[in-house]
Amino acid sequence: MPRPTQEQLDDRGRAERKRVGRRSHARVPAEDERGDPLAILATQDRTRAPELLGLRYARMAVSPFTFLRGSAAVMAADLATTPTTTLETQLCGDAHVHNIETFATPERRLVFDITDFDETIRGPFEWDLKRMATSLVVGARHRGFDTEVADEAVYACLARYRATMRTHRDDDVLDVWYASVSARDVLAVIGERVEDGELGEALLDTTEAAFAKARRRTSQRAARRHTEVVDGQLRMREDPPVLSRDVLPEDRRALAERYLAGYAASLPAHRRQLLERFEVVDVARRVVGVGSVGTRCYIVLLHGRDEDDPLVLQLKEAGPSVLQPHLPHRAPRPHGRRVVEGQRTMQTVSDIFLGWLTAVGPDGVERDFYVRQFRDMKGGIEVDDLEADGLVAYAQLCGHLLADAHARGGQAAALAGYLGKSDGIIEAITRFAHDYADVTERDHERLVAAIAAGDVPHEPED
Repeated sequence: MPRPTQEQLDDRGRAERKRVGRRSHARVPAEDERGDPLAILATQDRTRAPELLGLRYARMAVSPFTFLRGSAAVMAADLATTPTTTLETQLCGDAHVHNIETFATPERRLVFDITDFDETIRGPFEWDLKRMATSLVVGARHRGFDTEVADEAVYACLARYRATMRTHRDDDVLDVWYASVSARDVLAVIGERVEDGELGEALLDTTEAAFAKARRRTSQRAARRHTEVVDGQLRMREDPPVLSRDVLPEDRRALAERYLAGYAASLPAHRRQLLERFEVVDVARRVVGVGSVGTRCYIVLLHGRDEDDPLVLQLKEAGPSVLQPHLPHRAPRPHGRRVVEGQRTMQTVSDIFLGWLTAVGPDGVERDFYVRQFRDMKGGIEVDDLEADGLVAYAQLCGHLLADAHARGGQAAALAGYLGKSDGIIEAITRFAHDYADVTERDHERLVAAIAAGDVPHEPED
């Protein structure tokens, strides 16, 4: 079958407008069209560690913003009821402002990119855009900013997404694949805009501080922070419920070695040889994030030359994407491989230790996992640290990076053809974001009420 030309792809995008009008993306499902959000969350609980469910809901109950972060499955069900295009790409599946972070390339260069791929799958491109836009509105409200700031943030994100996609439409294939945004690039742009008076000096200070903190987040620092010496033996520090070795069986080191043996099979030969230079020292269960609380996650401490040469790997459970039930095609299995391959598609560069495995755990249940370095200069800019102009500038970066990722996983010309030049789709998704932010706030209130009534567990961490 001949490969479509750029003109044909552009025409396909334009033709899709007739099937799914761009302004139709403003639609949010009515209450009687939605499933019970708490029931959707409870369905996820069936496969999670029951002793961690109280912590999961405690984190989600903090604010509408944390609720949004933890309720990707709820929004996935709602998105499936909205007008949907056939223009597919590799989706993040959980696109929100806190999933844009820094990490180190193999050359130790600090870059910005999407960093959470638990829900990645091929699907309609606008689902990622709607979730990202909603997170900007909810984040703006969380910071106490007015509607105008939220509108500016969403516009900045979507307009940059559209402009970047139009650029990629005409780029060489490899140029799209190599596109990246380094920390130096971000500081240079912010610095220029500060000098021009467009942004306040505080954003530059906040960004520099975030990058400096990220550079300190290495395996060496993680090993120092999360270990202690007991009876002359180095081991993971007990800090329940967030970090605990005691919840694992006594043969936890053998368990970790068995897991890593399975994981090594997913690595290319030269990476396996690198991993073989390290030996397992200890392992502990780690609670991470908001939406992931209750899924199995372990961090494994390994030593290379000696204890001053540590490597800390994270093994995180990979279940089905929350978008899977709402798509006509099945994602590849195992789910750990789905996550890894989705990440490699959407990122310019990825962790050298990225891999996957399927293994039977201490409870006798077989589960899929993916593996990466626990700390490899990963960090980000907190919404709570941003003033209004900073949020708008950060939203622009989010739109740029999402467009880069979608262009790598899909056809930029078709997406650019659909988006067009007018602001119709931007206005529609802005309206969607505000209306869905209202939905999120109501769902958050339902959760808080259910906790107060004793219908949902609630166990905040100390």
